[in-house]
Amino acid sequence: MSGHSKWHSIKHKKGATDAKRGKLFTKFIKEITVAARTGGGDPDSNARLRKAITDAKAGNMPNDTIDRAIRRGTGAEEGVNYEEITYEGYGPGGVALLIDAVTDNRNRTVAEIRHIFSKNGGNLGESGSVGWMFEKKGYIVVDKAAKAEDELFDLAIDAGAEDLRDDQDNWEIITVPESFEAVHAAIRSAGITPQVAEIEMVPQNYINLEGQQASQMLKLMEALEDHDDVQKVSANFDMSEADMAAA
Repeated sequence: MSGHSKWHSIKHKKGATDAKRGKLFTKFIKEITVAARTGGGDPDSNARLRKAITDAKAGNMPNDTIDRAIRRGTGAEEGVNYEEITYEGYGPGGVALLIDAVTDNRNRTVAEIRHIFSKNGGNLGESGSVGWMFEKKGYIVVDKAAKAEDELFDLAIDAGAEDLRDDQDNWEIITVPESFEAVHAAIRSAGITPQVAEIEMVPQNYINLEGQQASQMLKLMEALEDHDDVQKVSANFDMSEADMAAA
């Protein structure tokens, strides 16, 4: 499995504890608010908002909370003024990281992100330092038991996917962002529930980590993703199943 798929897998196995549900709701609210502000409050014509609402409902967020976040985004109701920022940095072993954040206090957030990096063997970089190592792609992970390779390949490609990759236990389906929704819909229409279905910054290559560096990298990822202002973290690390399981 690639580092990308492994990280999603371990997060899925750990699950969302009740203690973290409040954090998840905060992240959902921020994403819905920003999506509504930038693209309008109608999910039928705003793909980002549509995806944000789907994710929030999957996380059991109440409908009235979702509606309130949309209204705040469109200005129909008073709310916090959020700003989107992408931070770039390096983790243990020179791993490249992109951190997508939504904040109402840029100075506070950058100070806290910098502290997380320094505490976990990394450092915050300049804008543009690592972004070129990633490509924005639709990324869908399907368990191999769900569908035979040739059938899934035909299904995905016919729906507009770029590629189907063998990732040991899973299939990784890659799309351009514009084709993500169509491919995702085709997969679900075939009765398949993806393990992961996101538009993400996918690394062009990976850095393999072992032992202490692997452990430190996972701690950095967890610390970043646990931050209230961080929406998504992308990184180009890879490591063995043993190192991943030891986290």
